[in-house]
Order: sequence, then C-alpha cells, then structure tokens
Amino acid sequence: MPAPSTSRARWLPAGLVGAVALLFVIAGAATNGFAGAIVMLGLTAVLLGVGASIAGRARWAFISSRRVGGVVAAAGVAALLVGGATAPTTASTTASVEATVETAAEAPPAPPTLSAAEAEAAAEAALADAETAEAAVAADALAAASLSDAAAEAAVAGAGRTTALAALAAVEVKGRAPRTGYDRGNFGSGWVDTDRNGCDTRNDILARDLTGETFKPGTRDCVVLTGSLADPYSARTIGFQRGQDTSDDVQIDHVVALSDAWQKGAQGLDAGRRIAFANDPLNLLAVDGPLNMQKGDGDAASWLPRTRPTGAPTSRARWR
Repeated sequence: MPAPSTSRARWLPAGLVGAVALLFVIAGAATNGFAGAIVMLGLTAVLLGVGASIAGRARWAFISSRRVGGVVAAAGVAALLVGGATAPTTASTTASVEATVETAAEAPPAPPTLSAAEAEAAAEAALADAETAEAAVAADALAAASLSDAAAEAAVAGAGRTTALAALAAVEVKGRAPRTGYDRGNFGSGWVDTDRNGCDTRNDILARDLTGETFKPGTRDCVVLTGSLADPYSARTIGFQRGQDTSDDVQIDHVVALSDAWQKGAQGLDAGRRIAFANDPLNLLAVDGPLNMQKGDGDAASWLPRTRPTGAPTSRARWR
C-alpha cells in the first residue's frame, strides 16, 4: 500500500487544529455571546503563535516562520483585549440597568411638598406627641419612685443622725388646725427691715428678683422704681413701675402663705419669730400680681402655677 503524501499528512493536523479552535469559539459564544467568541478565538491564536515562535514554524497550522508566529500571537492578544473589553462593559451595563429598575421599584414614593402652614401644623403635632410621651414616662417614673408608708418610715429610721432625712423623723405630723384667731398683724405690721440694711423686705425682694432695676434718688439704692420681672408663675416678662395704679402688677408672694402657716403651727410661735418668718427671703418671691391674688392662702395641695418649675414632674394632671 502506498504511503500517504506529505501534503495530505500536513492537512490532517491542520484540520484537527481548526476543529479544536472552532469548538473553543462555539463554547465562548455560548458562554458570553460575541465577546466570548472573540476571546476564545484570540486565545487560540495566541497559543498557535507562541508555539510556532518557539518551534520556529508550524506548517500544520500554516505558520511558516517565527515572524509569522509572532504576528499570529499579536493578533490573538488584540482579539483578547477586544473581547475582554466588550464583555465586562455589557455585563456591567446590564447589571446597572437591573439595579436601577429594582431600586426604582423598591423606593417609596417621594413625600408631597408641604406648604409652610402644613409644615408648622405637622411640627406642632409632633411636639404634642413628644410631650405626651414624655409626660407618660415621667408619670411612670414618679409612680415607680413613690414609697409606701412602711418603706418611707424605714428610710427615715435608717438615715444618719445629722441628715435632713433624720431630722424629718422629729417633725410631728398633724392635721390642719382651724383658722381661728388669724390676723395679718400677728406677723408684724407690713414689711419691715429685719436684716437692718436700711431697706424694707419688699424692696429687698424686688431688687433681688428684678433685672434692669432703677432706684429712687436719695434712697441709697433702696426704693425700686422700675424693673423687669421674669415671672416664675406665668413664664411672662412683666414690667414693674412703682405707682398707685401699677405697683400691684408685681407682688411679693409668701410661698407658704401666712394664713396657711398659722393653721400649721405658726400660731404657737412668739411674735418675733412670726415677724421673722413673714420677712424670710427664702419664703418670698416677686411674682405676677393677679396670679398671687388667685393663689390667696392656698397651699400646694390646692393651688399650683400653670408653668411647671424646673425639675418638677411633667404630668399635666398635677398642675392646675
């Protein structure tokens, strides 16, 4: 049997190489479309070109010299770059479009634009809700902090001898006595100068509690003529001006009213101690005149100001 010709033997591996390259291209196209086919074609060209450059030639792949092999390898590299650049861009664009669509589908609709009046009303409603929640929390805390009678007695009994809590144990608890025999004169005739600084107690308290005050000339800064009061009972700023029709706008309040004190033990004090009590700066405040008249001789169980003092419970039910 005659031997196959050299030309025929050359075509057999060339056909095999072509078939393998075609399979690579088809696999790349199936995986990543046109970009994948270009990448696999470039990879095949690089392998053939590099192999021919090393061997000197690859006649079975129709590469006759190292120079031709280098050209084939360079073309393969170019194909790899083109395919690689195309594939990520396509994938990235697709992913970006999909992410944008998903975000748009999941994002809540934009809130409608509110007018200034609507925004103010919404802010006030939110503030009211916050105050309600704060009041509820404070009321719960106050209730939790309250002691039973037995617990309070135990706390007082266990206090140190020099503490105020221990001194509380010596205070006798009684009911309110009758108002019988009360008279304002029992506490002295009006305001007096108990601290002997040359000014009566009313002017001392006005000078202490007012700001921007002015004084009557020739009184050694004693008689207050004008000033401004940050009223603790109404939270208003009240202008004070001494005069027959204006002085009562600001009055000096006995926080523990004299009549209330009379019913709770002051009737048992001597005259000197009652006068000292009526002029005690610790029990006196410059306040809004009408509110002081409204309070009268009420105690904390019967009258409290609308404005909550700093540090007091926030529950509105406790404030009239």
